[in-house]
Amino acid sequence: MWLILFRTLVVLALGWAGWHYDPVPGQPLVGLALGVLFAFAIIGLELRLRQVSAHDMVGALVGGVTGLVGASLVLGVIDRLDLAAEDFVHMLLIVFLVYIGMVIGAHHGDWFEPARIIAAFKDASRLHQYKILDTSVIIDGRIADICETGFLEGTLVAPQFVLRELQQVADSSDSLKRNRGRRGLDVLQRIQKMPHMQVQIVETDFPEVREVDLKLIELARHMSGKIVTNDFNLNKVAQLRGVAVLNINELANSLKPVVLPGEVLRVFVLKEGKEAGQGVAYLDDGTMVVVDQGKRALGKTIEVTVTSVLQTTAGKMIFCRWPEATGSSPAEAEPPRRSGERRPHRGERREGNDRAHGSESTDPRSGAEGSSAARPE
Repeated sequence: MWLILFRTLVVLALGWAGWHYDPVPGQPLVGLALGVLFAFAIIGLELRLRQVSAHDMVGALVGGVTGLVGASLVLGVIDRLDLAAEDFVHMLLIVFLVYIGMVIGAHHGDWFEPARIIAAFKDASRLHQYKILDTSVIIDGRIADICETGFLEGTLVAPQFVLRELQQVADSSDSLKRNRGRRGLDVLQRIQKMPHMQVQIVETDFPEVREVDLKLIELARHMSGKIVTNDFNLNKVAQLRGVAVLNINELANSLKPVVLPGEVLRVFVLKEGKEAGQGVAYLDDGTMVVVDQGKRALGKTIEVTVTSVLQTTAGKMIFCRWPEATGSSPAEAEPPRRSGERRPHRGERREGNDRAHGSESTDPRSGAEGSSAARPE
């Protein structure tokens, strides 16, 4: 309400000035119209400037003042010259230098951000070590634990468009999403309270880019920083566009203990696997363990032998064999069978043993002849 009243006063003041001072002699109505027109132009400029970030405005102001100072210095030299259009050259230099100063100052307005100025005086070596946080890594929460350990240096950057997306998740009607969004806000506040960490909230936005992931990539290019995320797709797209990425999932996978084939693990079979007879278990660090013939041990803790380890960018998978399913101990391995060979049943093995003990002939051909002779015609 007060803003509307203030704008009305500006229109009335400039309109009265145009009427009273009469910039066009003998035509006060024209002066009134010019005053109102300039008032609306000022209001339009004010509405336009509301979309510009504060540091860009400061940069434009500093650039404009620098242009004026430079113009005054140049004019002192030009005054000693005998020029035909001296007044025109003076005006041209003033407009040119002020315009160039404002444009360059607004383009590099991030130089005047408070956090960057403080960092420049505090530690110049960490000035350009920007780590831009993604929404997923803030909600995940492990970034706060990494910051507490001191392994992450530089300035953490939380873009304004990421905070808007985080607030939308926190205001969601779904209770699960709402809890995740609030957890992300708590994690960010926890990082801000750490004395050795610097968190900078930037208002730089890219209106021509709609997706948040692409905005993060453009911001990383603009600030020469790195993106911190655990989003697999964002990781791939950023690498294709030449932007450095710090993936929390890759860090967690690199810190997991190394498991070699032949080692014995003790796991709890939690659910069935995708293939027939498989069981699925998990280690304490969340690594998936696929147990061959482990379906029969659902809900039990068993000892398995590692057969192979599959490492991917999405995580690690351990494939194991349950020796008790084949009747052998974990230390001994079952002799390999050829493809298509059928496992003999217990009755067949007993019958084969009796036949072996009862046979007197050592020549296989004699056994073959005897069997053919006993066959009825």
